[in-house]
Formats: sequence, C-alpha cells, structure tokens
Amino acid sequence: MNFTEHGIKGIKDVPARLAAARQLFESKGAKMHSYFLTMGQYDAVSILEAPDEETGMSLAIAIAGQGNIRTTTVRAFTEAEIPGILDKLP
Repeated sequence: MNFTEHGIKGIKDVPARLAAARQLFESKGAKMHSYFLTMGQYDAVSILEAPDEETGMSLAIAIAGQGNIRTTTVRAFTEAEIPGILDKLP
C-alpha cells in the first residue's frame, strides 16, 4: 500500500482505521493477519486471508475507496499449495 496525500495527512488515525478494517474483514469472513509500516517503495504491507478471491478484491476496493491508500494486490500461494501447482506442470 501507499498512502495518498489524504491518508498521510491523517496518519495518526491509522490505528483506528486498522481496527475498522479488521471489523469489516471479519464481517465478510476474511482476516487481517498482520499489518506493517514499511520503508522503501511501499508505505505499508498487510497480510490478508479471504474466503475467495472475489471477497478479497472487493475488500481491497472498499478500503482503497476511502481515499487513504492506493493498493497493490498480490495473490500468494501457501507452501501447502505448491505441490498442487507443480503437479500441473506439463
């Protein structure tokens, strides 16, 4: 994530915004596992788990739509999923 100008002006509200986001995620069957402020290309990184990709994407859009952040979404595969992926190699 990267903070927008609006988001950085309200940076002290991050703890409250995180609490609200966690409640929203849980209401949709998703979970925020962790949130990190970061140095470098991105301002923050969050590890989320959703029941399906559509739910995850809709939550990312809803959070970004508040105007505080711009998101970059990456689909990650767990270590347990790797054998199934490799089994499908030609």
